[in-house]
Amino acid sequence: MNSIETISLSSLALSLIPALLVLLIFTRWSLNVMHSVYALIRMLSQLALVGYALTFIFAAQNSGTILLILFIMCVASSWIALSTVPELRLALYKYAFTAIVLGGGLTLLLITQGTLHLTPWYAPHYMVPIAGMVFANSMNSVSLAAERLDSELHNTHSYIEARNFAFQAAMIPVINSLFAVGLVSLPGMMTGQILSGISPFIAARYQIMVMAMIYGSSGLSTALYLSFVKPTYARHYS
Repeated sequence: MNSIETISLSSLALSLIPALLVLLIFTRWSLNVMHSVYALIRMLSQLALVGYALTFIFAAQNSGTILLILFIMCVASSWIALSTVPELRLALYKYAFTAIVLGGGLTLLLITQGTLHLTPWYAPHYMVPIAGMVFANSMNSVSLAAERLDSELHNTHSYIEARNFAFQAAMIPVINSLFAVGLVSLPGMMTGQILSGISPFIAARYQIMVMAMIYGSSGLSTALYLSFVKPTYARHYS
């Protein structure tokens, strides 16, 4: 089996050049460059910290720790998802959290216990990265739906029409990824497995699982969110 090449810090720095060029474009076009700078700094610091944290988490093999991590993922993803509707963020938070927990959690349970048959059930090397994919994609879809729903209702559409527009808009990136996979892109899990020497046929099976998982968790979380928030918007626009 081939080993994955270690990336030196100097080589890693080269990968940031395209990002720096994008920051330059933001600056030259007088756009809000600081938001992107903050996002890049957050990304660098969070990934550096999580690299150290996962080393200890994987070594601990503790179910309580894994459950705590899953809870933190849900709390954070729900809050980030509502950044598109800041004026209603607190009022809608419980709905986003419940939708992501149910839609993402049920999908995660099916994949880890039904498809992969993890032993133990909380096996960190599988549970943590898979949960990250599930909750991150649920978060993105809920975020898009929240913004579109709010926008459509401001344009005096009925709730049913606004809900349908929001659901379709939220699912566009996920559906596009289904069309593109294998033709335009080789997603992260499949690429990583091929780089580590796993047969492309086996890697393809895992990627099918991941794409179905992402589509399901995103769609379920979004549909649940759009159903849960109806009473709040009914009061807000009454």
